[in-house]
This record gives sequence, structure tokens and C-alpha cells, in this order.
Amino acid sequence: MKKLIGLLAILAALPATAADIQAGKSKSATCAACHGTNGIAMIPMYPNLAGQKEQYLVLQLKAFRDGTRQNMVMSPMAKPLSDEDIANLAAYYASLDPAGK
Repeated sequence: MKKLIGLLAILAALPATAADIQAGKSKSATCAACHGTNGIAMIPMYPNLAGQKEQYLVLQLKAFRDGTRQNMVMSPMAKPLSDEDIANLAAYYASLDPAGK
């Protein structure tokens, strides 16, 4: 019984809905200026986001937003993002082909 209660508690803590790739795509318009419209950056100093691991992207965006990772460009860009925005952006970029196809 204790295991069942523990499992239910874990399930209740999970987000009610999965990340929305289409919402992430819509939100990514600002990101495209540096990271490319298909997640492949045209400028060498900016990282490619296409095909990155979703959880990695979530952690990095939250770190920029919360100030634990500092960058003069990314920190102000991430500051207004909600957890939902971040999840959607991460799902979108993770869904893209890293070869840019």
C-alpha cells in the first residue's frame, strides 16, 4: 500500500500535460535570430539547438532565467519565460533534425 501511495504522489507531481511542440515553434521566433529558423545557427559563436536533449535545454534555459548561468544575451531573453514556455521550446528544439533537414 505504501508503494502505491508513493507512486501516486510521484504521478501527481508530474506536469498534467506534455510540452507542446507547436507552441514551442511559435515561441522560437526570437530564438531564430541567433540559433537559426531550423535550430542550426549560421554564426559560429551561437550553438545549434536542433536535436539537443530536451532536459538539457530545459535546465540551461532555467539556469539563464534564474541567474545561475549568466550570459549578456541569453539571460535577458530567458528572464520572461515561464516553465511552460521553457518546456515547449525545449520540446520543439529537441524534435528538430540536428542535420538541419
